[in-house]
Amino acid sequence: MAYLIYLITGILAGIMGGLLGTGGCALMMPVIRFGFNFDPAIAVGTTLTAVVFTAASGAIQHIKMGNVEGETAKITGYSGVLGVIIGSIVFNYVKNYGDLIDLIIGIAFIIVSLRMLYEGLQRRPSNIHQNLPSAQEIPGSPTQKSILGSIIGFLTGIIGLGGGYALVPSYLYLFKAPMKLAIGTSMASFIWMALVGSIFKLVAHTVNIPVAVVLGIGAVIGAIYGAKLVARFSSTTLKLLFGLLFLYV
Repeated sequence: MAYLIYLITGILAGIMGGLLGTGGCALMMPVIRFGFNFDPAIAVGTTLTAVVFTAASGAIQHIKMGNVEGETAKITGYSGVLGVIIGSIVFNYVKNYGDLIDLIIGIAFIIVSLRMLYEGLQRRPSNIHQNLPSAQEIPGSPTQKSILGSIIGFLTGIIGLGGGYALVPSYLYLFKAPMKLAIGTSMASFIWMALVGSIFKLVAHTVNIPVAVVLGIGAVIGAIYGAKLVARFSSTTLKLLFGLLFLYV
């Protein structure tokens, strides 16, 4: 019965992850952490491993739909790997301090969730994306994107959320990217971060492998449909969903 719940959770997480560009980690994490009382370190490692499945599936769908800016995804993703390695090393020192891990995750989400709720509750779209050079490009220099990738990779190594929770708002507010392009590029960017991070978590024995696989299989199924739903929602609606989800976490 527990594994059926894991599968359903994975499917729902995949739908939300593909829709919002987060990889579904923000739904998986609280379910296994609070619903099944996983140790915080195990919850981090298991979630990050499951997110690898979601990121790959969702990214493929977004690439097909033209929602990915390849150059930005490569720069952010590759630089993020270095950050993940450093963050994973730090994680090995804090993995026995569950309350600290919970606190770090909460702080990471609160500012982003409030900003997204503010934008999403506006009756008219924000002018943040006006005067862009192209709807298929994310502004910003390679250096800026490399720094962003390294920072988010570092956080990914510690809190195991795949990076999408920070990549989407960073692309939006730092680089003024269109919402749907930010979502798709986020999915493509953090595949490598999640993969490298999960390898470190496996080596550290902080992954419940059977649970991660079941969550991952469900998430792959859900991510395919979640990515397709992006075209049916306005930017403000997506921001509202994003903010509510993260406020819950």
